[in-house]
Amino acid sequence: MAERLPMPDNIGTILVVDDEAEMRTLLHDVLQEHGYQVVMASGGRDALKQLADEDCSVVLTDLRMKEMQGIELLSEIKRTLPNINVILMTAFGSVETAIDAMKHGAYDYLVKPIKTDDLLRVADRAMREATLRREVSRLRREVHKEYSFHQILGKSKPMQEVFDLIRRVADSPTNVLITGESGTGKELVAKAIHYNSERRDAPFVPVNCAAIPETLIESELFGHVKGAFTDAKTDKRGLFEEAQKGTLFLDEISELPTLLQAKLLRAIQEREIRRVGATRPVPVDVRIIAATNLNLAEEVKVKRFREDLYYRLNVIEIRLPPLRERREDIPMLVESFLRKCADASHKTLRGMNETALALLMDFPWPGNVRELENVVERAVTLARGEQIVPEDLPPSILGARGDRKIIDEAADRTLPLQEVEKEYILRILEKTGGNKYQAAQALGIDRKTLYRKLAEIEEQKK
Repeated sequence: MAERLPMPDNIGTILVVDDEAEMRTLLHDVLQEHGYQVVMASGGRDALKQLADEDCSVVLTDLRMKEMQGIELLSEIKRTLPNINVILMTAFGSVETAIDAMKHGAYDYLVKPIKTDDLLRVADRAMREATLRREVSRLRREVHKEYSFHQILGKSKPMQEVFDLIRRVADSPTNVLITGESGTGKELVAKAIHYNSERRDAPFVPVNCAAIPETLIESELFGHVKGAFTDAKTDKRGLFEEAQKGTLFLDEISELPTLLQAKLLRAIQEREIRRVGATRPVPVDVRIIAATNLNLAEEVKVKRFREDLYYRLNVIEIRLPPLRERREDIPMLVESFLRKCADASHKTLRGMNETALALLMDFPWPGNVRELENVVERAVTLARGEQIVPEDLPPSILGARGDRKIIDEAADRTLPLQEVEKEYILRILEKTGGNKYQAAQALGIDRKTLYRKLAEIEEQKK
C-alpha cells in the first residue's frame, strides 16, 4: 500500500452511502481503520438527513440505489452543499455514467470491486481538497469580518458620515479618492470598501507609490516582458493584472511621477495596460481607490499633478477627519487598542484610569489614530499594575497636560488664579465640543465640580 501523509487535525467526516448493508459496513471499517471519521446512510434520503446533522466534507455514494439514484443525490448535494466532494461508486458497466456524473460536479469515481489502495488514495485527495476549500472559505469570512466597519471605530458625526459614504460607494464601480492626514486609517477604509463590495472575493492589491523607486514603478504597476530591460529575465505580471476583477489601492498617489500619471490615466480610460516592452495591450477590470495626505487640488494648481487624472480619480472623495476633530472617539479607540495589545502581550488589564484617559483626550495627536495605537501599545508594555496610569504614558503626553499658551499668557498679564482657571475651563469645553463629561475628565474633576465652577463663571458675568 502506498504511504499516506497524515491528515490535518481539522478534517471533516466522510459519509458512506449504500443500500447494501454489508458493503456499507466494509467501507466504514476500512476508512475508520485508516484514521477517518465515518458515518453511514442506507440511501439518498437518509444521506440528506445525515448531512443536515453532520459536518461532512466528503460523500462516498453508490451510483445505483433503489430509493434515490446516486446521480440524484449528487445533484441535491451540489445544489445545497457545493463545498462537499462527492465520490461515486459504480459497477464496471456503468463507468460512462460515472464519467458523465463528473461533468456535473462529482469529484471522482471508483469501480467495484473497490481496491483498498484506490479507495484510500481517492478519499485522501478528496478530503484534503475539501479541507483546503473550507479553510479558504473561513479565511475569506475572517478577512471580510476584519475589514467590515467594526475595525474602523467611531461614533462621532464625522465618522458616521464616512461609514455612510463607504456603504453607498462599495458596490459602485466608481473610482474613489481617500484624503486625510497620515495615520487616519486610509488603507483601512479602502479595504472596507473592497470587502463590502461585489469584488470582495477578488484580490485587494495595495501599493505605496512613495515606496517604489521611480525606475521600477512602471514595471511594478504594468509588468514587463522578457528582455524589456537588462534584468527582465522572464515575463512578469504587474499589479494591475494581479488585481484583476478586484481593487488596486494606490496609496500616496501624489508621489507618482508625472510620466506614470499619463500612463495611469490611459489605463483607467481604456481599461487596458501595456507591459514594459510589449506590443499588445492587456485588458484589465480593476477598481481604483487612491489615497493622499496632500491637497491634490493644490498640487494640480502648481503643476505637480495632472488635472485630467485628478478628476478621473476624484469621482467620489472620502475625507477622513484627524483625531483632534473627533475626540469623542478616543475612549472607544483606546479600549479596542488596549484589549488587542493586552491579548498580544498576555497581560490582564482592567483598562485605563480616568486621569490617564483625560491626558489622551487632551492631547492634539499630530500622528492621529496610528500614534494613539502606538501610545497604548507602549503603555500596555510598561504597565506594572492592573490599570494604565499616567506614569505609563510617554513624556510627550504628560508634558502636554494643560494649555501652556494659556499659562504663559496669564503670567504675562499677571492674571489672578481664579481668572486663569476660568479661561482654562472654557478652553477645555471648547476643545470637547461642549461635552461636559469629557471636559470633566480632561480637567481631572468630577462633573458636579465642573457644573459648580461653570455656575460661578456665569455668576461672574452678571
